[in-house]
Amino acid sequence: MGNLPVPRAPLRSWANGGWPLSLVTLLGGARSGKSRLALELASSAGAEVSFVATAEALDEEMAERIAAHRAERPSGWVTVEEPFDLARALASVEGGATCVVDCLSLWVSNLMLRGDGATVVEAAAAACADAAAARAGLTIAVTNEVGLGIVPATPLGRAYRDLLGTVNRIWVEASGRAVLVVAGRLLPLEPSTVLVPPRGEGA
Repeated sequence: MGNLPVPRAPLRSWANGGWPLSLVTLLGGARSGKSRLALELASSAGAEVSFVATAEALDEEMAERIAAHRAERPSGWVTVEEPFDLARALASVEGGATCVVDCLSLWVSNLMLRGDGATVVEAAAAACADAAAARAGLTIAVTNEVGLGIVPATPLGRAYRDLLGTVNRIWVEASGRAVLVVAGRLLPLEPSTVLVPPRGEGA
């Protein structure tokens, strides 16, 4: 089977005046279509695009994956390869440009394997999410949802699952819109205030 198209109607709404967004976070599993959606949304935003890539080509298989992803992007986009210093990468992007960060899940993995503790990573995630939300241009962050499957068998795997879940929550809380991508379909994530009334209200 070929690549499945991502529905375009939500993209037109986001990019052409539907909502005044500064940060959109896209979560999903492997091959869910989240990265493709990010490319479509960035292409529809009507601005120059910088792509912040957090992957490192540490082996042949990863190098092939990086090459395949690079081939999917328009040649006119600026690519910023930064596996660790996401704050620096965001600061390097021109203020009005659209910025795609792909992906937070590899960024967290890189920091953990470097030896950064959970507190350090969470603080960096909060600072970067705030910086992304404060940009004049649109920022689109891509990340994996890894907490819906089986419990990882190793302590490192469980620590990664827990930390990435926290980082995802930090970025979603800073976002104007967040979407869970499942098999190419979009599930908007509503803030908890939709269900939980302010303290003192209700019966």
